[in-house]
Amino acid sequence: MKRIPVAQPTLNGNEKKYVIDCLDTNWISSVGKYITAFEESFAQFCGVKHAVATNNGTTALHLALVAMDLQPGDEVIVPTVTYIATANAVRYCGATPVLVDVRAETMNIDPADIERKITSRTRGIIPVHLYGHPAEMEAINAIAKKHGLWVVEDAAEAHGAEVSGRKVGALGTCATFSFFGNKIITTGEGGMVTTNDGALASKLRLFRGQGMDLARRYWFSVIGYNYRMTNIQAAIGLAQMETIEKSISDRAQIAAWYDEALNDLRDQIVLPKAVESTKQVYWMYNIFLREGDQLRRDKVMRDLDEMGIETRPVFYPMHVLPPYKEDAAYPVADLWAQRGINLPTYQALTKTDVQRVASSLKQVLFRQ
Repeated sequence: MKRIPVAQPTLNGNEKKYVIDCLDTNWISSVGKYITAFEESFAQFCGVKHAVATNNGTTALHLALVAMDLQPGDEVIVPTVTYIATANAVRYCGATPVLVDVRAETMNIDPADIERKITSRTRGIIPVHLYGHPAEMEAINAIAKKHGLWVVEDAAEAHGAEVSGRKVGALGTCATFSFFGNKIITTGEGGMVTTNDGALASKLRLFRGQGMDLARRYWFSVIGYNYRMTNIQAAIGLAQMETIEKSISDRAQIAAWYDEALNDLRDQIVLPKAVESTKQVYWMYNIFLREGDQLRRDKVMRDLDEMGIETRPVFYPMHVLPPYKEDAAYPVADLWAQRGINLPTYQALTKTDVQRVASSLKQVLFRQ
């Protein structure tokens, strides 16, 4: 029986055609028509004026924070449950990520805990649209406005997610995305920063290209970074944008299949559910065991692996990892992160595949 991976890219559009065009024309580095076309396409998709491509999602985050003039000694509010790049980018600037707890329903940042953690050194908030479910942006933006803070959406996992009909990427001061191979759309490695602020976009482009003046070649006015995307990456990205709506709808269908197949396990697991007025895009379909701890969760994953089904644990909270370890308790994160499992979620999954995953999970849970 075939092995079902937890994720894999779908490359069945114009990716090969556009990449070959790059090779045939010798435009393979960080200059070329596909970079501009990809940026414009992604900006239009998100409903923003500007999109600045980078070589990965982590550099997109760092670039955004540099452009926001984050300084050593500053503090930034970050959810404790996220991929470590969110906190690392803050540290790259010499600033301190201040961790806050999450909501059980979505594992997204808890606005109430944000208020409790703001100090005189707080400069901004990085809400993470975890696993494709958008954070509570209306409440977060209200807090930011009240305290004079900027908001950088970490939308690495949430291409196309929406809050009240508006796409993520257009809901904060700026937003960052990842196009790693397992994301909803991919460029292999790659990232993007989106914003409606023209001055901020210019700073992003300045710092992205080693700090070279955009109007005066080889004049470097600041210390910048080489965070540029290649034309080949952008060619793949542009092809992916041509089918992004199908990518999102396919994942919604997969989620619906999981909901149906796992419905009779609701007494043992918690299934994902989109909060009212939001659109979830299911980068990963997550379940949470209602009982047990990390040892039980890991045993379930090992048993599934032996049955040919790859899974992943929900991200470990930042406060238990060595670089950010704290003794403080984060009640929701401490309880739910250790029970969370990412099930296989990618476009090529069939209904039969999903039913096999569900059947295998039932076997594992019922024999424990």
